[in-house]
Amino acid sequence: MSRRRVLVLGSTGSIGTQALEVIAANPQRFELVGLTAGRNADALARQASETGVTRTALGIDETVALIREGIADVVLNGISGSVGLAATLAALESGATLALANKESLIVGGELVLAAAAPGQIVPVDSEHSALAQALRSGRHGEVRRLVVTASGGPFRGRTREQLAEVQPAEALAHPTWDMGRVVTTNSATLVNKGLEVIEAHLLFGIPYDRIEVVVHPQSIVHSMVEFVDGSTIAQASPPDMRLPISLGLDWPHRVPGVGVPLDWTRAQQWTFEPLDDATFPAVALARRVGELGGTFPAVYNAANEQAVEAFHAHRVPFLGIVETVRRVVDAHEPGPATLEGVLAAESWARDEADRLLAGGVNG
Repeated sequence: MSRRRVLVLGSTGSIGTQALEVIAANPQRFELVGLTAGRNADALARQASETGVTRTALGIDETVALIREGIADVVLNGISGSVGLAATLAALESGATLALANKESLIVGGELVLAAAAPGQIVPVDSEHSALAQALRSGRHGEVRRLVVTASGGPFRGRTREQLAEVQPAEALAHPTWDMGRVVTTNSATLVNKGLEVIEAHLLFGIPYDRIEVVVHPQSIVHSMVEFVDGSTIAQASPPDMRLPISLGLDWPHRVPGVGVPLDWTRAQQWTFEPLDDATFPAVALARRVGELGGTFPAVYNAANEQAVEAFHAHRVPFLGIVETVRRVVDAHEPGPATLEGVLAAESWARDEADRLLAGGVNG
């Protein structure tokens, strides 16, 4: 088996650093050929020194230029936020396999990204979508009844809206299962992240929104499930460790031995599942509406949320005001053309509109 040449985007972030661990532990399978980061020049330089990689890029423009050189078999997009769209499109245009952890670029780009991708060129790295991709190999597309996306419920599972009114940023960052960056961790607390994942599942697998469900599973052991028409449900289960979906993204559909620790079936354990509380956490229902509207609406949802999350951490809006801001921006949106220029214009408008609302004060 020839080694796969890998370019890691967002190498200084959570996904990027874990990807470097997987690559370093499997030199017979992977060759690291490039690293990119958004702003952290010191960390990028340190990684380059430690790995011996000579091709690096800082910022999105340099990153896109490096992708276009065609040095990689696999581009792992671990960039945070919708700024990763340009990198996603460049990777697809280069012909490389796109190991996609940057869900925002698919959600914002929508049909643009799908049109640029060859069949099988995008391999999901999100744990939920990696689980779905694995489970979907158990049957044909026409045999799928439902996709079931699991959610940990975040740090505020079980609380009422009244109890969420006074939540502080430090509390929102105390995720019970995963160690992620500030925006993604906050999105997990509001369940915006799960809303984005519903849109991502629809785009990746072509299943209608009314056949994509969300269920709360606090243990984060079952990463998602596929229910088939004969009543069978296939679930992918493993301890919460992103190195497993990362390794599959880098070498799909092959499995990398020893990349994760399996479950201990000799130990008594209990897995629980419960319905999502849409009244307390309305972000998923809003995301379904946005996804069904399509066009530039998902870009607006994502951009407004990014602005509101930053405002929350700057103590300029309460926790419940995050999703309320997103809802108001979505309600005010007049859709434009779903071209790259149209998407970027919609994002810019959404950020400005969110900032305008936030300046006036938004409560839950």
